[in-house]
Formats: sequence, C-alpha cells, structure tokens
Amino acid sequence: MSNEFKNISDFQTSPLGAAGIIRSIYFVGIGGIGMSALARYFHSKNVVVSGYDKTQTPLTKALEESGIAIHYYEDVGGIPKDVDAVVYTPAIPANHAELVYYQTNGYTVVKRSDVLQWISESSFNICIAGTHGKTTTTSMIAHILRHSGYGCNAFLGGIAANYNTNFWSSNNNVVVVEADEYDRSFLKLSPDVAIITSMDADHLDIYGTAEEVENAFIQFSQKVKPGGCLITKYGLTRASEFTLPNHATYSFNNSLANVHVTNLKVEKGSYKFDVVNQYWTVDNVLLHMGGLHNIENAIAAISVAKYLKIDNEKIKAAVADFKGVKRRFEYILKPGLNNTSTSQNGGSKATHLDGFAADESILIDDYAHHPKELEALISGVRSLFADKKLTLVFQPHLFSRTKHLADEFAASLSLADEVIILPIYPARELPMPNVTSKLILDKMTLANKQVLAKEALLAWMQLNKPELVVMAGAGDIDTLLQPVKNILTTN
Repeated sequence: MSNEFKNISDFQTSPLGAAGIIRSIYFVGIGGIGMSALARYFHSKNVVVSGYDKTQTPLTKALEESGIAIHYYEDVGGIPKDVDAVVYTPAIPANHAELVYYQTNGYTVVKRSDVLQWISESSFNICIAGTHGKTTTTSMIAHILRHSGYGCNAFLGGIAANYNTNFWSSNNNVVVVEADEYDRSFLKLSPDVAIITSMDADHLDIYGTAEEVENAFIQFSQKVKPGGCLITKYGLTRASEFTLPNHATYSFNNSLANVHVTNLKVEKGSYKFDVVNQYWTVDNVLLHMGGLHNIENAIAAISVAKYLKIDNEKIKAAVADFKGVKRRFEYILKPGLNNTSTSQNGGSKATHLDGFAADESILIDDYAHHPKELEALISGVRSLFADKKLTLVFQPHLFSRTKHLADEFAASLSLADEVIILPIYPARELPMPNVTSKLILDKMTLANKQVLAKEALLAWMQLNKPELVVMAGAGDIDTLLQPVKNILTTN
C-alpha cells in the first residue's frame, strides 16, 4: 500500500458545493443520527438551520441548545418559506404535510445523501462503508485525526463518547464520513480513501438479493478517485473484484492480510497488541473497547492513520484514549477489577479475563441488529468473560430483516447461553403476516430461550438477576438500560 497522498491543500473548503449558495436550510427529520450531523455542519458554517422531528430526544435537545429551531408537529403554516434547500430522511412518510408542501412549491428538496455529495465534492474524503463495523471504524479514524492534531470534519453514525457528538469541524479540509449502503446512497460519494469493513446481506427490502448488496459494494470501491486508496477486511466475498491498484487488506487473526495483529493479550478488560505491515509496525497498542471485532476496526483505523503518515506515538495515544461509541459494546455496568491480568501469549487468540469479582454484574449495550454483528458481539464478550454465563436480550429491527434473515439470526443467537427476544421493532415498516420474534425463536437450537415483552423482561430480571447481560438491537431497547441497571445493582 502506498504512503503518498496528493496535496491535501489542493482541496478548498465550502459548505455549498453543487447546491449553489445556501444561506438557510430546513431538515424534515432533523433528529436522525445522520441528519443531525448535517444540521450541525451547516450550523458551524453560519447557515440558518431549522427543522422538524416527530419526537424530542437528547439529540434534538442538543441541537436546540446550540441555537437550531426545531418543532415537533406538522405545521405548513409555520415552516420557513425562504429556505435555499430542504433535506429529508427516508424515515419521513411520503405524505408528510411539510415535505409535500416543499416538493410541490418549487423548492430544492434532497435526501441526506445528496447533501453529503455536495459537501464531499470539494474535500479530501475518507469514506467508511460496511454492513457492520462502519460506525465504530469511522469514529476511531476521526478520533485519531482529531486527537493527533491532524484535523478533520467528521460525520458519524453514532455518538462518539469522547466528545458526546456525532459531528465536529476542522480547518483542515478532510472529511471522515460513514458511507451508508442503505438505498445505495454511498455511491454518491467520491472517496480518496475508502474502507469496506463487511458486505453481508442486509437491506434486502432494497436490494432483493445478497448478490445485489455485494454489487453495490464493488461499485463503491470503484468510486475511489485516481491515485486513491482502498482498504478492505481480509476474506470478503468477491475480493478478487477489488481492482484498485492501491489496495490493502486487514485482519486481526490472519497473517495473510497486509495489515494484521500479533501478540494479542487481554489485560484488565482491555486489549493490547501489535499491528504489523510489511513496511511498518505499531507496537503495544492499547484498546479499552471490548470485542474482538473492535480490534479489527482499530486495525483499519490505524491503517488509515499510517497512510496519512501520522506518528506512531500519536496513533497509540489516540487509540488508548478512545472511549468508544454510544451503544457499540458500551459498558453500562463494568465492575471493579482486582490485580489479576493475563500474560502475553504471542499469538492471535486472546486469553480470557478473570479479573472481575465473582459477585458483580456486568451489563453491555450494543447496536447489533444483523446476524453477523451478533456473532461478533457474542465472540467479543466470550473473549473477555469466558467463565460467565452470557444472557443476551435481543430486539429484532424491522419485519423485513427478520423475515429475510431468520435462519441466520437463530444461528447467531444460539451461540449465547441464554436468550430473551423482545417483540420486533417496526421502525418504518408495517407488520407482515406470520413475521414475529417467534419466527427466530422456533429456529434456534439453544434450549434456554424465550420471547418476552418489555414489562415481562424487567420482571424476569428482578427474579433472576443474571451476572452477565448483553442487550442488543437498533430499536428502542436502549430505553430499558436504566431499569435493568437499577435491578442488577439493587440487593
């Protein structure tokens, strides 16, 4: 993999791009994780920003506190009429009164992906794609660039715990952006550096087949600008179709990858390892975020940092300081540690941790909503807590995803010791005949399994108080975290 970039000073910053001059912009669905990042971007450029969302959330409250006007009811009479552009999210119904008004009255109405295209037309872009792993990898890369003083504009698909935000700006005209495959929106980006963490079957309501999902990622890899760089996880399906000359692979446990890990060990709930490449080594990297898959995400982030010629010591300091992403292997309860730690084993398999007191509960929250994500999550938990019984609470997200991937969900969930499945979170969808959480449950090989409503789950927790609880899903399962935490910490 080359270590040369074109001169980044050649890229001139502008919040305008192909959209022309934007003085005022309105967001329909401003509280979404991606939409709120864009709102913050334009607000940082002194553009007048306002918007609508259905429900007030911590995200919308933070936007309001920064000076952005938001309302929570459809109000055609009260919306601004002098805006230069209107941005909407696919989560907004097509018949939404405000959206229809703007669409039928000659306004420039665009999707979030169109705006990212405008922004990225005049910047140096590091674009991270993947059906899973992209949010953490994006956040790690952006954090390393910020922490090291390199600087970047970051558009994240989650809340970075270090900064409690999903966006920050910089005078350095480098954009680090999560490249979303939903609705093929990532094909509107123009990467100088592209990362692909995974390309498993997902969003089959959009793509139809796994092959079409893969085709989209192949097309994304071909969007890299001439002279740019492609970094992909080792072993991806159809890897032979990644034809970019400047292409590197990464893996935490396969030395055939261009960048991989050696000397991996676990010390008091954290990972320590060396990252090696044919031409360089970053030794004694310390990662405080749990999950073996997050070691892999860190390797991708470190590969980008090395490509940008960031100093090793700055990279290691940034990774050690990385506090993770909200709802990505996030410890809600992480009990005290004694002085026990494991010794170096010199290989690629982590030894297990036995530094937790036996009578203390552990509660982990994760956004995992795809079978491969659940498999990686369970594997990561096992690597840290091999001696503890793993109770997994999972909330399926979308009827369509549950229907298409029921067999895969059942196989992944069966890797836990005990599983409780909540009812499906519908998000933008209407119910489908015969598609419920029981569809997954009936296919599981694990004996210790059940479907419970939220209230019944809390009652079960009160009665059983399991020692290691992992709560996973992309819906509203996070609203149960505080009640479960209270139960587990009450004698």
